[in-house]
Amino acid sequence: MLVLAVLGALAWFLVIQPARTFLESWQGAGTAVTAPQTPPASGGTGIDVPTLPGPGGTATPPAAAPAGTPLTARDVQRFLAVRREVRAALGGSFEPLQQVWTDLQQGQSPNILTLAQVLGRVSGSVGAARTAQAQALAREGLSAERYAEVRGAVNRALGVPDIDFAQAAEALRAGRLPDLSTTVRAATPQERDLVAPYRAELTQTAALGLLGL
Repeated sequence: MLVLAVLGALAWFLVIQPARTFLESWQGAGTAVTAPQTPPASGGTGIDVPTLPGPGGTATPPAAAPAGTPLTARDVQRFLAVRREVRAALGGSFEPLQQVWTDLQQGQSPNILTLAQVLGRVSGSVGAARTAQAQALAREGLSAERYAEVRGAVNRALGVPDIDFAQAAEALRAGRLPDLSTTVRAATPQERDLVAPYRAELTQTAALGLLGL
């Protein structure tokens, strides 16, 4: 009984509690809300008319492709702009996530203890990262749904496996074993071609994909 009690305590403090703390920070940031996407006016001529700066001097970005449409170069550019903001907001907490990404590239799969350590270290910054993401999505005119689609395409092109630490944390909190499969889905030729010009910079923030950011 004593051994079971000790194991239970270790599991709580080393695994369950970091997952709970992470989810509180993650969910506390709220759901990203993006600005309405209004198609640019054409004036009946079939030619898109750019949106002029408003009273504040800031132009409204052209509408992004809606969810469900094929990936475009503009999607990748917008995605990269959002990623820059998220990476900056995560600060030094990005380092343990980057280490997991490096290990994955070397063929090492994460285990539950590694997952819990990463969740514990990013908990203090993930709320700020989610807030920065929401603000950047609104600025770039990207819906959360479209961003998720683009992230999936970029992840495939970069070879990021289908691991979502946020979902894994939810599983731990619910008392289930998380899915830490390192399966990598194949990218389409179009996805690889569109990502290729930005591959170097996108690779620097690829680890954010493990958090679903």
